[in-house]
Order: sequence, then structure tokens, then C-alpha cells
Amino acid sequence: MLKICRTIEKLAPSNVTCTLTGESGTGKEVLAKALHRLSPRANHRMVAINCAAVPENLMESELFGYEKGAFTGANKRTLGKVETAHEGTLFLDEIGDMPLALQAKLLRFLQERKIERVGGREEIPVDVRVVCATNKNLKEMVKEGTFREDLFYRICEMEIHIPPLRERYGDKLLLARHFLRMYTEQNNTNVVSFSPEAVEAIETYDWPGNIREMENRVKRAVVMADDKMVSSLDLGIAPTGESLNINLRQVRQNAERAAILRALTMTESNISATAKLLGVTRPTLYDLLKKYNIQVPGGAQE
Repeated sequence: MLKICRTIEKLAPSNVTCTLTGESGTGKEVLAKALHRLSPRANHRMVAINCAAVPENLMESELFGYEKGAFTGANKRTLGKVETAHEGTLFLDEIGDMPLALQAKLLRFLQERKIERVGGREEIPVDVRVVCATNKNLKEMVKEGTFREDLFYRICEMEIHIPPLRERYGDKLLLARHFLRMYTEQNNTNVVSFSPEAVEAIETYDWPGNIREMENRVKRAVVMADDKMVSSLDLGIAPTGESLNINLRQVRQNAERAAILRALTMTESNISATAKLLGVTRPTLYDLLKKYNIQVPGGAQE
């Protein structure tokens, strides 16, 4: 995540079109806002549109605006999201859900930096920085023909993948404590921390809904907690039965045993080759095999 944040800092001053990818709830919009806040466009608007939330027949007018009389109900000229974001940032959320027909018009805008309102003939130049986000695999969509290849390369001048929360070791408790402080202040409650079993639950839970799920659970827990400490019951996380093992000796032993088993598999149980791969002598390897009670399949080969 530190590497991602540094990338955001480097990209912010430029006009490079960025696409943020990752599962729903991983923080794509938060990073898009960071790109805007750190950019020279920070004093202008960041305008967001969710491509999955707008009906297909309204998407074009929502993006590019429309002239009076362009269609039934168009009683006045209305600016679209692109024009409203002039000199600022346009955030296209869920770009993978944009209809194919509109993808061509978006591509033309990205190439020419000019738009035509629906029902209009005038070309209007627009200065805007475009940031996209999606939880879909755009490369697979290109292969399937559901996303234009030329648009893919245009919006992915820089692609930033945000890993899911379950893969972000160290982030779970850090974020949970941040949300705890935030909602404790908002709700003026006496909750001060998580109980030890809540900490273990936070670290061992997979968080399928990512940070959005965590925020909702912690917000609810702050309201529901009867004590000064939030429990796993308050969080609504059932005990998994897993133990959060951070004992260094045990962690080291588990890692050593896993490495030996993997090396044996790679060398087809050849002791000399396994020792060489692990960077130890054969006598040391024999000691380790005995220590971890590892039986070499088919007998030890030399």
C-alpha cells in the first residue's frame, strides 16, 4: 500500500489517465480523490459518475449534456459531467459497465478533448483529467469483445491495482482502529478499544466486502457495544476457531518446515539437491528432517 501511495503522489501532478482496479470496497474512490487533491487541479471540481448506476439510454446525456429540445423533457440546455469537470478531474467509476456504443464516444473525447452535447452540433473543448475505476477484469472483457481494446489502452496509460483487504497484512487492525476512533467521536460514546478476541477476529476474518464492510461493521459495533471494549459479537463476526499465531519461534518453524517440503517436492526427494536448494549442508538437512518429523517419500535419494 505504501508503494501504491507513492505511485499516486508521483502521478498526481501529471495529466496521465489512470485506471484503478480492484474488488469492490478496496478504496478505489478514496485513491481517486487523493489523485485529485494532490494535483494542480485541486482548486477545481472533481466530478464523479457511476457508469453502472445510470441507465444506458441516459448515459450519453449524463456525460456530455444536452441542448434544449434534444428530446422530450429537455426544457433547457444542461451541462454534462464532462463539461462540469472542466479544469478539474472526471472520475468514471465502474468504467467496465459502460455500454459499448458509448465507449466509442468516450474514446473520441479522450483523443480529441472535445465534446458535442446531445442535440447540438458545436464542438466544445474541455480540459479535464480523467481517472477511471473498475472491479472487473478489463483485459478479459477485451478478449470477450465486451470492452473496446483501443479504449482500454487509452484509459490504462497507468493502471493501479489495489489488493483486497485480506491480502493487506497489517492494514486490517490499522483501519479498524481508525474507524473506531472516527465513529467514537461522531457518536460521542465511551468505547475506547477492541477486546483481545475482537482483535483476533479482525485479523483472521477474510473481509469479503473489504474496507467498506469493515467500516460498516465497526460503525455498528460502536453503537451496539455495551462496554468500553468492542467484542467480536458487537462486530458480528462469528469465531472462526483459527488462532492468530504471531509467536516468532512458531512462525519460523512453520516457515522452515514449509520450505523443506517445497524443496523436496521440487527435487523429487533428492537429498543432495534439496540441501543445495535450501542453502544448507546434507547433515543439517537430515537434522531438520528429524526435527520436523518429515518422512521423505520413497526413501531418501542421494
